[in-house]
Amino acid sequence: MDMLKWKQDVISNPVKKAIPVLSFPVVKLMGINVRQLLSDSDTLAEGMKILADRLPTLASLSMMDLTVESECFGASVEMYDDAIPAVSDTIVHTLDDAKALRVPEVGSGRTQIYIDAIEKAKKRITDRPVLAGIIGPYTLAGRLIGMSEIMMASITDPAMVQTVLEKATEFIIAYARAYRDAGADGFVMAEPTTGLISPKLARKLSHPYTKAVIDAVQTREYIVVYHNCGESGVKMTEDMSAFHAEGYHFGNCINMADILPHLPADSLVMGNVAPAEQFCVGTPEGITENTREILEACDKYPNFVISSGCDMPPTCNWDCIDAFFAEVTRFYQQKVK
Repeated sequence: MDMLKWKQDVISNPVKKAIPVLSFPVVKLMGINVRQLLSDSDTLAEGMKILADRLPTLASLSMMDLTVESECFGASVEMYDDAIPAVSDTIVHTLDDAKALRVPEVGSGRTQIYIDAIEKAKKRITDRPVLAGIIGPYTLAGRLIGMSEIMMASITDPAMVQTVLEKATEFIIAYARAYRDAGADGFVMAEPTTGLISPKLARKLSHPYTKAVIDAVQTREYIVVYHNCGESGVKMTEDMSAFHAEGYHFGNCINMADILPHLPADSLVMGNVAPAEQFCVGTPEGITENTREILEACDKYPNFVISSGCDMPPTCNWDCIDAFFAEVTRFYQQKVK
């Protein structure tokens, strides 16, 4: 698929479709738990197909399981029935540990399950792009070093952090290429940890590695959507624009109308209904109002696409999900009357 043409068509069309980061709530529709959903590629692909058939999304997104890459490097992962997987230990504590860290083969661990799932989903979903999900370099390094630890080590031991980042980046590039070979039309690169550090630190220890990934894999047929859900994201727009990603996705802790003017008008900019507060514990009435407020505030920007602020937990309320899509449809139908 010509993804640059697809992107331009989205921007030029006054009627938009939503693209929430919605994957794990499908367990409620399938009558299974998260552990079962992630057990094999057929179940994953079927989950993506069920969501595509049920919802008028702009694209189909893979499960955003940000433990897969860490597990390949040797980290232990806890699997749950009603929650997303979580990394349960750290494996890099010193510069020597970082130097000894091996870059795993793509296909090891659970990566082959996800690659195969994309290939199968692409054959089943033919009316919209299919996007994979991959962790970003700095966030992957944080899973291997420890989230609190990488914040401190970025200042006290940058050589250790950079050593891990180099290896994380090498692996992510290879993983992204494997998804491209499997037929994916692009991927969302999740960098939530970068949103927690200062722009100055990100400029040194996150952005160069993010750009290296994008430069290595993005093509006309295969795009990257960069996700940053931290508060400091609004202070990094100049740096992020230099990534030349075809899409940018933001969390709900920032105001979308504040960030949109500072990003390229020819890139898609997505966000940012709160996943937990609105989709999980909110009400249909509340999410309808919040969705409308964001749409109205951002409507003057043709490159804006409504989304969730981050990945939706498996416990999300389907009444709220349906209310979100209903309000998006109503909003754009009114525009063209």
